[in-house]
Formats: sequence, C-alpha cells, structure tokens
Amino acid sequence: MWELHTMPPLIHERTIEVAGRRLTIETGRMAGLAHGAVTVRYGDTLVLTTVVGEREPREGLDFFPLTVDYEEKMYAAGKIPGGFIKREGRPTEAAILAARLTDRPIRPLFPKGYKAEVQVITTVLSADQENAPDVLSIIGASAALMLSPIPWAGPVGAVRIGDIDGELVVNPTEHQLIDSKLDMVVAGTADAVMMVEGEADEISEDRFLEAVLLAHDEIKRIVAMQHELRELAGKEKWEFTPPEENTELKQQIEEYIGDRLVSAVFNPDKEQRLAATDELKQDVIAHFTEAPEGEEPVATVREVSEIFDGLVKGLVRRTILERSERPDGRRPDEIREIWIETGVLPRAHGSAIFTRGQTQALTVVTLGTTSEEQLLDGLGIEESKRYLHHYNFPPFSVGEVRRLRGPSRRDIGHGALAERSLLAVLPDEDVFPYTMRVVSEIVSSNGSTSMASVCGSSLALMDAGVPIRAPVAGVAMGLITDPETGRYQILTDIQGIEDALGDMDFKVAGTAEGITGIQMDIKVMGITPEIMREALEQARRGRLYILDKMNAVLAQPRPEMSPYAPRIYRIQIRPDQIGEVIGPGGKVIRGIQEATGAKIDIEDDGTVFISAVNEESARKAVDTIERMTKVPEVGDIFFGRVKTIIPSGCFVEILPGKDGFLHISELEPYRVNSVEDVVQVGQELNVVVTGIRPDGKINLSRKALLTSDADQREPASAGAGRGGRRQDDRGGRGQRGGDRDRRGGGDRDQRGRQPEARDQRPKPRPDDGGQALMRRPRDSRTLPGRGPNR
Repeated sequence: MWELHTMPPLIHERTIEVAGRRLTIETGRMAGLAHGAVTVRYGDTLVLTTVVGEREPREGLDFFPLTVDYEEKMYAAGKIPGGFIKREGRPTEAAILAARLTDRPIRPLFPKGYKAEVQVITTVLSADQENAPDVLSIIGASAALMLSPIPWAGPVGAVRIGDIDGELVVNPTEHQLIDSKLDMVVAGTADAVMMVEGEADEISEDRFLEAVLLAHDEIKRIVAMQHELRELAGKEKWEFTPPEENTELKQQIEEYIGDRLVSAVFNPDKEQRLAATDELKQDVIAHFTEAPEGEEPVATVREVSEIFDGLVKGLVRRTILERSERPDGRRPDEIREIWIETGVLPRAHGSAIFTRGQTQALTVVTLGTTSEEQLLDGLGIEESKRYLHHYNFPPFSVGEVRRLRGPSRRDIGHGALAERSLLAVLPDEDVFPYTMRVVSEIVSSNGSTSMASVCGSSLALMDAGVPIRAPVAGVAMGLITDPETGRYQILTDIQGIEDALGDMDFKVAGTAEGITGIQMDIKVMGITPEIMREALEQARRGRLYILDKMNAVLAQPRPEMSPYAPRIYRIQIRPDQIGEVIGPGGKVIRGIQEATGAKIDIEDDGTVFISAVNEESARKAVDTIERMTKVPEVGDIFFGRVKTIIPSGCFVEILPGKDGFLHISELEPYRVNSVEDVVQVGQELNVVVTGIRPDGKINLSRKALLTSDADQREPASAGAGRGGRRQDDRGGRGQRGGDRDRRGGGDRDQRGRQPEARDQRPKPRPDDGGQALMRRPRDSRTLPGRGPNR
C-alpha cells in the first residue's frame, strides 16, 4: 500500500517589535510560483503580497508598466459582501487609495530606463480592525521585490504616526486614531523619506517634521529586517543595463535646434508653450528621420523624440537651478495670479470658482439628510461617512480628446486628498446634521489641481452656509535637484511642466493655524529633513498668501443657507416610542410625510431627523411627532379641546388620544354651579397639568391660569403660565401674538440657519386646532462617531 508523504515548504521569517506589537515577514509558505511572495503580519492583520515581472520589455513601450493592485477580501474581517451578488467586485475607494499608497514609494526605486512589465498584488487575508493593512501592503511589496529577481533599489519601510494627547504614537490602532490629531503614513528607505500622506487637525510644521523623523527611525529597523530576509531567501537579480544615450545624435540635435528651444519652452501661456514646443519637436523629428530614397535615416522617431524630451527637461532644470528662472517667468516662491468667484450656480446649495494661473476648479456643494450618508462596505471600523469629495478631470481641461470613463485612480486619490484636508474644520453632526457632498470639476488644468480643489471646497462650503471652523487653502511645492553639485531649488505653486520634469510633488493644505492635509511624492532616492523643513516653511507662506486672497472674497460662512437646501431638524424621542411613530408597516410615518411633505429618518436610539426644503413643512412634521410622543408632566400647559362633560367636571383632550380630567372646582376662580355654565363640548381652552395619578390619569386646572379680579366675574384673558403670554380662550382661537419658531430658533434668519437646541419653552398656540402643546426643552444628544466625517 502506497503512503503519500508531503514535505513541508522551506519557510523563512523575520520578526521585530514595533509599538509593542510583533511585525513578522514570512516567505515560503504561500504563492511559490510568484517571483517574490511574502506574508506580513501585525497583530491579527495579515496580508499576502506577490510580485511577478517580465524578463524583457514589450516592443514599443515608452514607459515603465508597473501595476499595483490591492484586494480586500471580506472574509478577512468575518463579513459577507453586501449587495445581490455576494462576492467581491471592483475595488473599493479605500482599496484604490491603499494601492496608490503602495505604488508611490516603490516606483522611484526601479532602474532608470527599465520598461519590463511588473505587477504587485496585495491581498488582505485577515483584518483585526485595529491594525490597518495598508501600511503592511507597502512593507510586503518591498519585501517581495527584495526577494524577487527583478532589479530594484529597495527596500523601503512604512509606519503610521498619530498624535494622541500630545504624544506622537507609532502605528496607532484604529480606535486610537479616533482621538488623534494626526493620521499620517510615512514610507522611505534607510537613508531618506520617499512618501508622506495624511490628515491633521491644524498641526504646526515643526510638529509635522518631528513626526516624520520619528517615523524614519522605525523605518530603518523595518528596512534592516528585509535585508536579513533577503540573505536567507533572496533570488539572484536579473541583469539590466540601462540604454546608452546616443551622444553624437544628441549633439547634432542640439546644434540643429540652437536657441529655438529656449523661446519655445519659456512662455507663461501653457497652450502657446505646448504648441511651440510640439512644432519644434516635429521639425526636429522630420529633419533627422527623413532620408532620400535608398538611404538610411539618421535615427528613428523614438530616438529623436526621447532625446528632444531630455533636452527640454535639462533646459528647464538647469535654468531653474542656475538662474532661478521658471518657464512662466515667476520667481521660485511666487504664486500665480488668483481669481475667485462664489455663488456662481443659481440652484446649487453652494458653489465657487477658484482659478490660479491656468488651473481652474469649479466646486459645488450639495447638502442632504443623514440617510444619504455613504455606506462603507469595507474592512475598517467605519460604516458610513457624511462628508464626500469627488474630483473630476475631464479631457477638455487639458485640451485633449479622450473617451469619458469612470473616475481613474488619480481622480479618486486627488478627491481623497481634498476630502481629508477639510475634515478638521467641518462642524460636528450634532451641530450641523447634514450629509455634505462636494464635487470639484477641473475645467482647466496646468498643475496643482488637487490644491485648487481644496481652496474651491472651502469657499463652496462657506457659500453654502456650512459653519466650518476656518477656511482651508492648499499649495503644491516642487523641487529641482542636482546630485552632482548638491544644489537644489524649491518651487512654490508648481505648474504642469515643473511637476513632470521636477523631483518632488509636495502638497500641503491647511488653515492659518496649521496643516490639515499633506501628500509628498518624490522621483529621486529621497529628500533630507533640511529640504523638507525649508519646503514646509515656503508652503506655509504660500498658504497664508492664498488664504488672504480667499478671505478678500468670502472670509466666513454665509449666515443664510440657500433656499433650495433642505432644512433639517433634530428631536429626541424615547426608543420605545419609535414603533408608535412608525406605525404598523410604516403607515403612520408615511402618513406624516405625505401630509407635511417632509422626510423623516429615525435612528435606533430615538434620534429623529426631519428634513424638507420648505421650512414650514419641516415644522409641521416636528409638531406632529412631538405631539405623538409628548409625555405630560406636572406644570405643562396645553391648549386642549373639551371632549366630554359630566356633572363633576369635563375631559379635555390635551394630546392626540390623551385626555385629562378638569374638575368643576378648577374651572373658574369662583364657585361654578354647572360645568355647562362655563364650557361646552368642542370648546378649546388653556389648561395646566396639576397632577398625574399612579394609574396614569391626569388632573388639569383652568383656574390656575386665570387672573383673579374681584370686580370682574368673567376673565378677560388667560395667562400662558411660565411663558408669560396671555390669550383669550373664550374668543375662539385667539391671537398668536408674534409666534416665533417653536423649537427655540425664533431669531433665526429666514434662509434656514440650522436650528439650535431649544433653550426656552415655546408659547401655547391656540390656533392650530387644539393640538398644540407647551413643550419642555429636550436635551440635545451628541451622536457617537469618529470625527466630523464619521
């Protein structure tokens, strides 16, 4: 009988402790046919990262085809995917952002000129919802590339930094981040920082740099463990020789161009610069690739094109470094001309145009109810978010013809950066219970569109009347370096050509007090803390300049909301009253919505949100629900209707379906012989609750509200009790007497500033069919959640 014997795989691992938890990188257990494969575990979060590469580049490729994918498996968190299909589909927004986070620090470390295809895939296999897998994906990609035969100049490490109770924390947990002033991912090599991305609550530049330096200390340890793992299980690297430049052809092209390249490139108008540069390029290509019949051309189109592009890059970089002259004539720290307009769309809830040079963003705000929050079907602890920023980059913005498709990874990344940059200044949900969607349409692009989106978002939110804490502006910084001489030049407000030909794209957003959003990508082997410190200070000055321009147009949120924006009221009922408001099969709540035109959302804790574009509709719905759920208390005053008369008194309906007994002795301040002498069935009158019996029956008094007068046998008016207003309950419905907002917002403007918590009792209203009541103030409840967007 044959027995099957299996050999265990040869497994190698390395483990270090980071922030009190074990970080383990292992190879050899899974994915043995990939060129490089590792699992990275931190706590109970575990990811599998694989890398596969082609030996030779495909014919005709003129770029490096690196693909980074990040897959969230719902079983990792013990969840079944939502929706009808019940399996993972297209990547979530969080997965796309994690893929970009992985891509950016590893891409600059591939050899210059390498064009063979490489694919990195990270699969989240286990998620403990405390240790985020995105940072592990960066470490896994680096380790897999180190073990693979693919040429690569790594490794890199990555950590997340938080600022909790004044202390910088390495790799804070998801729950710790709820109270953190900083959520920042830093990646880099042992020598320099390669990437930074995160959000903050107005931290200073010095504090930010302190966090980066702390992160780099931990990164060095993570890099060291990858070197050890490569010594154990690394494969021999494929040989790669960078293509040699045809120096003879380059010299011939330089001589042919002469001074024409300078006049073509150095032009402040992007369209004219591109046109002049392209015209010159086509002339050069034609000159060196066309040959008489029977003769070989001097060079191919691709060779000439690459040399020409290299000459453009060299000219721009050299001129900036040597003469501090930029293609559009600006100084290194000069910001392009800014033009701003707000309230540009008549029906939108808020809108703004922000223009900086030839970059222009139209940003639009739409306000919605809490039921319109975005539901998140992911591996994190967040289940929804109430603030969304969407970024669109149509082809006409750069003068191109291109098919319209869904949002690209770049679009999602830029939108997320703008979204994070505004989170710190958004109002809490208990202050402003709205879902906020912001859309930035890039209608013209010449660099720094994501930062234009930040500025436009801040202006559009204020135009919509959203009470943000402070305006936010953003600016993109660039860097030109010369490794041979060590010279460098930092550029403020980079345009497209400086982004494409430079060494850094460092985006900093914030208020006048500090940083709220940051993203740094570099194309070289890293930057020093000194360069980063100088760039931060130059960015701060630029941000303050832009904020001054914004404040000159709109310095604070408008006191009024758009008449087309919904009005949202928030009241609290007891959880056991939810069924009463909803009714059998939703019959009652549907009836209220149909009768008032308002939309009603009820949460499990009894929080009720009532919204309507028409403020009167929302108030009617509020009144209806409060009457349904009101629990009478001693001292409450109601304007009720007499339902039944008996010899000893009468029953008065004070709330829908709820009566109280008014004894004959409590009708008037004098002796009454017969109840019918004073009141009749159907009559409306003011009464006060004087007692509630153990069996729930309610005792009422009318006499307590009447003014006693020895010379007057009939009362001229009835006092409204604690509110101090007088009314005549014998004269039918009486006068409202300047009735204000019964929810405590009587002094509120008519365009619908958010109603505040009621801090005074509204007055009885004798003109609403006997159903109004004297309401006691309810305590506003603060909803749980992580920050303004959670």
